[in-house]
Amino acid sequence: MAGLNVSLCFFLATFALCQAARRAAKALLPGGAYAHFAREAAGTAQLGACCLEMRMLVELGPWAGGFGPDLLLTLVFLLLLVHGATLDGASANPTVSLQRFLLAEASLLGTLLELAAQALGVQAAGALTRLYWAWGLSDLHVLQSLMDPHCSSALRTAVPHGALLEGSCAFLLHLALLRLQGSRAVHRVPAVALLLTAAAGTAGPLTSAFLNPALAASVTFRCSGHSVLEYIQVYWLGPVTGMLLAVLLYHGRLPRLFQRNLLYSQKSKYRVPRGRPVPGPGGSQTPEEGSRGRGPR
Repeated sequence: MAGLNVSLCFFLATFALCQAARRAAKALLPGGAYAHFAREAAGTAQLGACCLEMRMLVELGPWAGGFGPDLLLTLVFLLLLVHGATLDGASANPTVSLQRFLLAEASLLGTLLELAAQALGVQAAGALTRLYWAWGLSDLHVLQSLMDPHCSSALRTAVPHGALLEGSCAFLLHLALLRLQGSRAVHRVPAVALLLTAAAGTAGPLTSAFLNPALAASVTFRCSGHSVLEYIQVYWLGPVTGMLLAVLLYHGRLPRLFQRNLLYSQKSKYRVPRGRPVPGPGGSQTPEEGSRGRGPR
């Protein structure tokens, strides 16, 4: 269990370092620069570093450390809980940033800044995590440091099947985010963490269930086994397609692009009054019938 203890220390140090970076950036930078850049960079670096370390535990832990799947999934769930509680509103995911843009909740400039910050964050996470592995603080880290230059692909199924899995899981994730939007964090964070843990348990053995184009590009695009184009189909086009379908299903349209509802008919909120019968010499008549019955005298 020494390797697991070293990894737990890494997780705690990553959370502490990124939290300190967030607080410093919030105190020193203007609100827009913090919200669209610094917060996203720190959040994505935190998520990327923990993802790399967790992937090492998943690949090497069962045979080098004796870790069972129940322990690993429990650790994934706990990490996701801490991420949700500490990200301070950052998406740390390009498809979530694109979703906000399509919902007209973010400007084009803000979205581009977020995407640039996410790319910077995952690069920083990769460099720092591999430096930590090189220290060789445990047998697992020594093995990972030796194997890292010759990493194996996270995609262990056919490309269409992988794209379908990533797209389906991303569809469920974004549908949940839309449904839970505006809800309290104490309810939203555990629900999203549970959903992502379930995705990791089901799709993880086949695609690693990244559901995040930035993470996938940092972790597995440089690994042998598939071409960059195949990785893009699975880990970029799959999640983006899932996000678009979730927004269309939930809202019936893409608010940034279409004003008219494309899927659901909208009923008018104004009711047209019906004619009421009014008494007359010849019996009950509607106002329209009465006016038609009157002629020039």
